[in-house]
Amino acid sequence: MPDILRLLFGSLVLRPYVFAFLAVHLLGASAFLGWRRMCAFTLITWVVAFAAEASSIRTGIPFGWYYYLPRTADRELWIAGVPFFDSLSFPFLLVASYGLTWTLLGKPPAGTRLTCEAWPRPAPWPHIGVTAALFVLLDVVIDPVALRGDRWFLGQIYGYPEPGLYFGVPLANFVGWGVVGVAATALYRAWERRQPERPTVRLRGRALLCPGLYFFVLTFNLAITGALREWGLLIASLGLSVPILAWTAMVLSAPGAFRERSRGEGVHIA
Repeated sequence: MPDILRLLFGSLVLRPYVFAFLAVHLLGASAFLGWRRMCAFTLITWVVAFAAEASSIRTGIPFGWYYYLPRTADRELWIAGVPFFDSLSFPFLLVASYGLTWTLLGKPPAGTRLTCEAWPRPAPWPHIGVTAALFVLLDVVIDPVALRGDRWFLGQIYGYPEPGLYFGVPLANFVGWGVVGVAATALYRAWERRQPERPTVRLRGRALLCPGLYFFVLTFNLAITGALREWGLLIASLGLSVPILAWTAMVLSAPGAFRERSRGEGVHIA
């Protein structure tokens, strides 16, 4: 146990940016979903992602073949050949994608006004599908930057047996992220059906950090890409990111989107 605590502390020291994103996730998702749902979603996603990573480095499923370089195995926590910080990243990336999808697809029932007090839940399968798509888009931006970790403070932690088509990343990796995104979100929704119904969220205050984390992570990785002077990759990543930013801005700037309910005004949910 003392050794595990030492290695966990080493993960915190070596990867403070990951734990900073995790802290934002905890603050935002707990307000967006509630603590119980946030904890369940986080745990489900971590288990699915860890199983997928542990499988892929041994069988190539679902991410395709890749390998980790255990250069820091004596300095930070690794579990079954997988760096803990890496598997820990999946939950906050997926929950941020889930929150952003809720923001983008949530529509008020006919005859009601959309307010920050009542942001209706999207239909199940569109919610799962768009969440997985946004989750994969994040990896399309992140993975090529992480693959160049020897040129910034991440360090070279992994590699592929053969260079992939997308700036060195194999397309199978993105397919794997889609599988993890769909599986974890569907499992969470199945668990959530057993909980008291929560048809809306309050999109204000700390809750804004949940979908907002999506853009914090994008900005962080775009900044690293620019610092590395990977101009082709930066142009490609911006081309993928700007439409999502524009869509979000359009939704949030809609008339009445953040109008508070006046006293006595009800918002009826079908």
